[in-house]
Amino acid sequence: MSAGVVRVLGVDPGLASVGWGVVDTDGVHLFYRGHGCISTLANRDMSDRLATIRDGLLAVADEYAPAEVAMEGLFFSRNVTSALKVSEVRGVIRLAFRDRGIALSEYLPNAVKQASAGSASAGKADVQAFIKMVLGLKTVPKPDHAADALAVAVCHCQNRGWQVNVLPDASGR
Repeated sequence: MSAGVVRVLGVDPGLASVGWGVVDTDGVHLFYRGHGCISTLANRDMSDRLATIRDGLLAVADEYAPAEVAMEGLFFSRNVTSALKVSEVRGVIRLAFRDRGIALSEYLPNAVKQASAGSASAGKADVQAFIKMVLGLKTVPKPDHAADALAVAVCHCQNRGWQVNVLPDASGR
């Protein structure tokens, strides 16, 4: 990577599927690097599913070496059970990147929509069309969770310096 370019890993957390997307930014331009999903099986033990997510994201981090990670915040819905499980996933993600010393920022879904489609009430198709256009892709990234993760990464690139959470060093300072 050239000087002045920062690599960002965007993460769309979920229990069944965690989307990830990697972009580089030089502060003005965005450069697509990769995307995908880490899936877990519903019939597996929760601990196994969380370990699969942790291990998968750390493998992505090993391959792409992001300087920063951005994760979509939890949107509370009517399904409390689902929200609690996604909260566990988010905790595992936070801990995995903290242990790697990679700063992690969080953006609420409305902020991601605003940054990528110009409206906090934008629909999924609008966000995906924007991601396709701004990253110069031939098609909309699939699956949807990966496109959402790229949108989180783009949101972070647009907001760098405003919301980066700096990790304490090993001494806790």
